[in-house]
Amino acid sequence: MFLLIMVPISQEFHVPLTDVAFVLSVTLWLRLVGAVGSGWLADRVGRKIPLMISILWYSLSNFAAGFSPLSLICSCSAHCSALAWAANGRPVAYSRFRRGRYVRAVSWAASCKAWGLGFMLSSGVYGLFYASIGWRGMLWIGVLPALSVLFVRKFVKEPPIWLENRRRQRLEQREVHAPLIAIFQKQILANTLTACVWLGGGFIAYYSVNALFATHLQKDLHLTPGLVATPIFFANLGTFLASCGWGWWADRIGRRWSTIIPALIALPLAPLYLLSTDFLWIAVGFILQGMCAGGGMQGQMVAYLNERFPTEIRATASAFCYHQAGIFGGFVPVILTFLAEHFGTGLAEPMIIGTWIGCIAWAVAVFYGPETKGKILVPDLVVA
Repeated sequence: MFLLIMVPISQEFHVPLTDVAFVLSVTLWLRLVGAVGSGWLADRVGRKIPLMISILWYSLSNFAAGFSPLSLICSCSAHCSALAWAANGRPVAYSRFRRGRYVRAVSWAASCKAWGLGFMLSSGVYGLFYASIGWRGMLWIGVLPALSVLFVRKFVKEPPIWLENRRRQRLEQREVHAPLIAIFQKQILANTLTACVWLGGGFIAYYSVNALFATHLQKDLHLTPGLVATPIFFANLGTFLASCGWGWWADRIGRRWSTIIPALIALPLAPLYLLSTDFLWIAVGFILQGMCAGGGMQGQMVAYLNERFPTEIRATASAFCYHQAGIFGGFVPVILTFLAEHFGTGLAEPMIIGTWIGCIAWAVAVFYGPETKGKILVPDLVVA
């Protein structure tokens, strides 16, 4: 939602766009705090409780964000705890699919998140209802996810692999009390560092493409809400389908190349549509980009990240590596809007540069990372 309403907020409060972009930056930076805390909690008590807390906190934050600029900053920053559900909820789903279908299934589930169906629905709401409800109403719609807690409480079960691992930790008195420290042990350090660079590149690429695209259409090209929403809607539909498709390839050719290839495809796409003024080509290019750097290349990220770390520290490791990347992503909207305003170039050129940097970092880090195709998750004690 927030990516679609940055320009209206800056206009209502008569502040530079860079100031509004800073709200997004703070949100991304503080995600790491909630992610590590809830990741540790997930490794200790299970995935379900942190997941429910996160969703409720997210909904409360959205409700508060619609009232004033102060609460907007505070509550959006508080999303750090809410967004940590990504690291905690993913292992729940991941443990429930047969070998050979892990990545396809988890890619489908992950694409329903922000870079898939969620962003698509947000753009639909913006295009159809923004004129009636404004930016405050769009944020208040974010209360609705709280209803999903009822489903989680009743139907979501803890992963059997985690339950068995936790039982063994207690039985053998080999509990991991400091999983965040454990991910920097010598035997895991290289894996942790390459994962951090990989995901950092992903955040930079994603927010270079998505964080300011709506702003680019509104501010540089002066398009109406309907025209702004159209390419975003279909690009995220493409992201959903592409995530499933790249997940299918990940089960065929391996995690590394199915992750690297879409990042390489995204490199020539960025200037082709961002430097154009033809709306049809902009829309088509952005849809294709959505299937690559816009989120499509990140569908298999969930399964690949889980396969890289032992069960005792999986939630904490996933949370830290994924959300530390948000620090890099947090600099993107501030730096790109500053460059656009300082040099008077518009947002297109900075967005291209950011996309290139992110995709190259993503591809290089994955190339030097491990190949986990065929790996079976087990409850064995590895770290303790």
